[in-house]
Amino acid sequence: MVFEKKHRVNEVIRIKEVRLIGSDGSQLGVLPTEQAMSMAEEEGLDLVEVAPNERPPVCRIMDYGKFKYQQSKRGQEAKKKQKQFLVKEMKMRPKTEEHDYQFKIKHVRRFLSEGNKTKITIMFRGRELSHLELGQKILDRLTEDLSDVCIVEQEPKREGRNMIMVLAPRGNTAQTD
Repeated sequence: MVFEKKHRVNEVIRIKEVRLIGSDGSQLGVLPTEQAMSMAEEEGLDLVEVAPNERPPVCRIMDYGKFKYQQSKRGQEAKKKQKQFLVKEMKMRPKTEEHDYQFKIKHVRRFLSEGNKTKITIMFRGRELSHLELGQKILDRLTEDLSDVCIVEQEPKREGRNMIMVLAPRGNTAQTD
């Protein structure tokens, strides 16, 4: 059952008749609001409007404080289970030497094995901008070398003086905008 953030409780419910659900979950039918409130008071619980858009609105007899506490705990549990992705970045130049390339690829491999997405940036300076194919070659080689641990999430594209590509760990096919 989906509950909304703001619930009307007890005297705040101003409608004449409500469809009532008992504290044990049983359907008690359509009753006048005063009668439903007195039934809730007899049980020492609250009358909570759970479906205000229905005709007549649906109300439930429950302990509202306990209900709010359980809702907050459920929200905290859901938040704990969410996987958060970090986007790590590796910057390179078109003239990156072989040893530096191997060193950087080792770091990218580690980022991906930890489950992080990796943004590869090739930075061009001065006349290097006239040789974009060198940057493209590096990105193609990197994709080939890491094909066992990653997939290309964002194809290489040029943004100003940089060429950018995003890699995601294999097994993670979630797309970003």
